[in-house]
Amino acid sequence: SVNISILIVAVIIFLLVIHHNFLSLSDFLRRELSDPSPLGLQPIDFIPAAPQRLTDERNDQEISVVIAASDERLGGAIAAMNSIYQNTRSNVVFHIVTLNDTVDHLRMWLRSPLLKNMRYRILDFDPRVLEGKVQVDPQKADTFKPLTFARFYLPNLVPQTEKVIYVDDDVIVQDDIVELYNTPLKPGHAAAFSDDCDSTSSKVAVRGAGNQYNYIGFLDYKKETIRKLAMKANTCSFNPGVFVANLTEWKLQNITKQLEKWMALNVVEELYSKTLAGSITTPPLLIVFYKQHSSIDPMWNVRHLGSSAGKRYSPQFVEAAKLLHWNGHFKPWGRTASYAEVWEKWYVPDPTGKFNLIRRHLEAYEAK
Repeated sequence: SVNISILIVAVIIFLLVIHHNFLSLSDFLRRELSDPSPLGLQPIDFIPAAPQRLTDERNDQEISVVIAASDERLGGAIAAMNSIYQNTRSNVVFHIVTLNDTVDHLRMWLRSPLLKNMRYRILDFDPRVLEGKVQVDPQKADTFKPLTFARFYLPNLVPQTEKVIYVDDDVIVQDDIVELYNTPLKPGHAAAFSDDCDSTSSKVAVRGAGNQYNYIGFLDYKKETIRKLAMKANTCSFNPGVFVANLTEWKLQNITKQLEKWMALNVVEELYSKTLAGSITTPPLLIVFYKQHSSIDPMWNVRHLGSSAGKRYSPQFVEAAKLLHWNGHFKPWGRTASYAEVWEKWYVPDPTGKFNLIRRHLEAYEAK
């Protein structure tokens, strides 16, 4: 009878384990996104439910943030997301756009205890969507960064969302991102950018390109196609590394198709300025959004911290900035970057150690 009792207990335990595993599988299937996005933008991971502790502390507003994460700059994306998450009480969902060979590294990094409550979705970007739209110099193929074009495909990245924030990977956020999210967009405007003629960054000399704060710095006004657009050459340009987008308006105006049109035209006619400092994503945005965009508070994109190794802003101003942007040659994970100590506060160590090697290579390059 004792053996029978032990057998019964063993069977009950076995059934309980099976039941638990079945529930876990069902829960996983419910949480996994099943509808693949078009254009090679495939959802991989999604963590939709905020832990109870966070739902008690934070408000119910959900904010979608899109960020691209290339393997060689993955530490930047991680630091940016960490700074956003730690400084908000809103339910932020990160839509992390990356390439297939980066997914495992990214997923391992996101398992860090410092990031365990972060909600995220990983999307695999297929560079083939850019075929015929970007002219790649065979001698400089290694410098081509397809993920810089992810921002052109926002409706495909977050199809069920009406409003999103896009940020580059070289930013640090020091205030609640909900304030940027609540930027008012004028009727008919699909996006809000920070103009480069504002008081915080007027007439900045971009390394190797001279002054790029107006349209003539990005577009070749000798080309008839550009002249026919009747866009004033001295129009203030804007920075597309941080912006807020109304995706309902974006889709109504078919912004993605407009951007692709100008990308393809450039391949044939070479419409971009010859002095560009590698910013091939900015010109089509300047054309499509010419006098058709709203403005964000310049303190939400204090930029050009990476334009030189020197410190262009006072410590007090840097501390007051809501978002710091190291656009330019000197990235905050490099040895000679300005205000690198601010970035280091939000950096989460790479569990694989790979990013440490990348940082050492960058430091050696900057030292030349």
